[in-house]
Amino acid sequence: MKNRLKVLRAERDWSQQDLATRLEVSRQSVNAIETGRYDPSLPLAFRIADVFGLAIEDIFLRGE
Repeated sequence: MKNRLKVLRAERDWSQQDLATRLEVSRQSVNAIETGRYDPSLPLAFRIADVFGLAIEDIFLRGE
């Protein structure tokens, strides 16, 4: 699933580890989500949205 996670993280000047700490997941999980190798569970997607103060739809993009 395509997402804007890397861009949103960079806008806040957060490292992958910074975001991982906020989400209570590993840095490797953040990397896998950013690169599209892993789709987060719905509860994790909601946590991501909460951390950025956005709706899930503003972070995760519909695939082609």
